[in-house]
Amino acid sequence: MTTNLSKIKPQLRTKGRVSGNFGRNKVQAGSQVVELGVTSAKVINITSRGKYVDRMLFIYNNPPNRKMFDFALCELRRLQCFEEQRLTETI
Repeated sequence: MTTNLSKIKPQLRTKGRVSGNFGRNKVQAGSQVVELGVTSAKVINITSRGKYVDRMLFIYNNPPNRKMFDFALCELRRLQCFEEQRLTETI
């Protein structure tokens, strides 16, 4: 009768290249977008919603090409600038 007590235990991987991320070295955990809102600028200009809607309406009414028209339409829908017109039912 043989036992498993005499077998050599495998060593922990504490030396060498640490991989396991599809061949890429493992990196320290954390998001790559941590500093997304951080800036060193003194003045930051943010376009107001009204001005942005006006720009999108101008592009929607006078599109320079089809891609810009589609973008303006998508943005106006996202900003909920179109009113739904429902027909009244007559019985």
